[in-house]
Amino acid sequence: MDVFGDLLRGMRAQGSLFGSSTLSPPWALRFVDGAPLTLCAVLGGSGWIVAEGRPPERVRAAETVIVRGPEPFTFVDEPGTDAEAVDCGRHCATPEQGGTRHRIGWNDDSCGDLGNGATTLIVGAYPVTGEISRRLLDTLPVVLRVASGGGADAVLDHLAAEVAADTPGQQVVLDRLLDWLLVCALREYFDRPGGDPPAWYAAQRDPVVGDALRLLHAEPAAPWTITTLAGRAGVSRSTLAKRFAELVGEPPLTYLTHWRMTLAADLLAERETATVAEVARAVGYNDAFAFSTAFKRVKGRSPSQFRRTP
Repeated sequence: MDVFGDLLRGMRAQGSLFGSSTLSPPWALRFVDGAPLTLCAVLGGSGWIVAEGRPPERVRAAETVIVRGPEPFTFVDEPGTDAEAVDCGRHCATPEQGGTRHRIGWNDDSCGDLGNGATTLIVGAYPVTGEISRRLLDTLPVVLRVASGGGADAVLDHLAAEVAADTPGQQVVLDRLLDWLLVCALREYFDRPGGDPPAWYAAQRDPVVGDALRLLHAEPAAPWTITTLAGRAGVSRSTLAKRFAELVGEPPLTYLTHWRMTLAADLLAERETATVAEVARAVGYNDAFAFSTAFKRVKGRSPSQFRRTP
């Protein structure tokens, strides 16, 4: 598993809130469900994403915007529109309640009609949880726009076809398309010319550091030392240590400790009956005390305190 794929593991759509709106100006839809991550894709027409404390972001046909929550944001026809904002969230399910339809079994027959200046917006709200997902979310800006012409275009074509139908298994298809769109959009954003991707993302392409990262993520509980990791990567200890620190920003074993504590945090939350010792062994620690010490150093709380805190 590569680093990017590992971090996306906790951001998988499952019965996700999905909506489609065909809008004629003026309009203002205010999304208030507090989703940690929301994907907005314009199939036709255009509009503006307005997030609190951020400049308006123009969105044109075949473009995708990712908004990092939980703060509300608004989709409007123009900045300063005269339209009264309609709050949309989990209960905003029909056109009469704000212009969107959500979840399984809906079909807006007007979705393909983009005449008279109408704009069609598809929205997918991601129920992101866990420390693994947080590592990826923390690298993203509040509003991230991906222009048309990239890998996400093919996904939008599939989405347009799927939301125009009301067929068995639709929710499963929409969930997987949302996953596909998220991956494509993030890759386009991180790979854009002149971009500033996270260090771990750029380092994946390095022949030495990329191999080391894949090994650490594939076998996080292995008894790694700088010697064994360098041996598996096929380079000297000094070469690995130098290049890893230059590209990732920290030594290999420090990175491994932080990744293990991220995994442990999610295990503590997900496996309520697991003991601290069992979680410790799952992430490569035979000594529960050493694990607890490392966990508190990285997370600021002991494993027991972390588990008790919502």
